[in-house]
Amino acid sequence: MPADPVAVAGILLAAGTSSRMGRNKMLVELHGESLLRGAAHRALDGGLTPLCVVLGYESDRAREQLAGLSCTIVINPDYDHGITSSLRAGVASLPPTVRATMVLLADMPFVTADMIRQMIARYQMTWPPLVISDYGGVNAPPMLYDRRLFDELTDRDAEGCGKRVVRAHRAHAAVLLWPESALADIDVPDDYTRLATSVAGHAH
Repeated sequence: MPADPVAVAGILLAAGTSSRMGRNKMLVELHGESLLRGAAHRALDGGLTPLCVVLGYESDRAREQLAGLSCTIVINPDYDHGITSSLRAGVASLPPTVRATMVLLADMPFVTADMIRQMIARYQMTWPPLVISDYGGVNAPPMLYDRRLFDELTDRDAEGCGKRVVRAHRAHAAVLLWPESALADIDVPDDYTRLATSVAGHAH
């Protein structure tokens, strides 16, 4: 099924080993569903199509979390080489008709479907090469990249491709400002404890 030429694809990065967490953080539960399934739900609700989910560590267990969701699963055999290898795998999996892609991290539970929709809408206004998320002066995912930047994103001679591309094209980028609280992610057990409490608070 060919991609809509004005649609924005999604690449959800979820392949890491969670070494600092001590267990696979993609499988921990927040608000009644796993971190991974929640991230995929929000990406789809935000309008990303197609959505490619890059898995690696414990990929069979992670895949089970995506049952019934309209996403393409991409296995990165080099996941232990770092996030750049997963980014390359995700970009390589996109249909050739995709005009842009948004890169998201599955361990950022406060990135909402509405944030994703706003980034897509901003891109479709003037078609900038890049749409940046800014959290109180900190640039972090999600980031939206036009196809013009795909080759730079997948440059095998450079590490930290996403950050490097953002620096190189910032002058021509659209920037959306988000609250600093939305930057929260899960790396260590204390992060999960804190965010689980926060999510419970948001639910009431």
